[in-house]
Amino acid sequence: MDKAFLFDLNGTMIDDMQFHLKAWYHILNDDLDANLSWDETKHHMYGKNQELLIRVFGKDRFTQEEMDQLSIEKEKRYQQEYKPHLQLIPGLHQFLEKAHALNIPMAIGSAAIMFNIDFVLDNLNIRHYFKAIVSADDVQTSKPHPETYLKAAKLVGIDPANCLVFEDAPKGVEAALNAGMPSVVLTTMHEKEEFASYNNIIQYITDYTQLSPAGLLKSMAV
Repeated sequence: MDKAFLFDLNGTMIDDMQFHLKAWYHILNDDLDANLSWDETKHHMYGKNQELLIRVFGKDRFTQEEMDQLSIEKEKRYQQEYKPHLQLIPGLHQFLEKAHALNIPMAIGSAAIMFNIDFVLDNLNIRHYFKAIVSADDVQTSKPHPETYLKAAKLVGIDPANCLVFEDAPKGVEAALNAGMPSVVLTTMHEKEEFASYNNIIQYITDYTQLSPAGLLKSMAV
């Protein structure tokens, strides 16, 4: 198989971004007195947790150890709130089954730490579908830099131009574009209009119920 599917995780495989947003909103404002609005918090939500903290507070506010502790605390709060609702976006399990049956290599390329990726893969029992996982800990520079997806492509052994990225965030689509990869966009957290500046999008979807792995392979061959 000379094509691969690369998935972002949060907002792309599971519809959980509002839970991340809530956790960050309360940590940034209640615990750290950032005085950010809901929309301002949402604006900062891309890349690694430590990068978010630096964007909001500057590079000298926290030590690395403090940022690591805040990152874990945020994820613990997110997981506690989200776990009762944890499920794949509709149609994704069937999509993964069909892609797996077609021997399409699949990988996850996420800005999440492994603590969160493991939470999803193990609780939903879907780890076996993925040939590789690239987490925040595996890259020097996170999205929109292409490193996450280029590394995933290398791990599955497929040329970047033949990798299709599934994303829900503009910065993620930009990362795919920078890696030379087409993208399918999930409009779970962002509106279609927010992706207007990107020319690598082949399809917008709200879920996976009408999506066919074989059909996507054909569209990539055009």
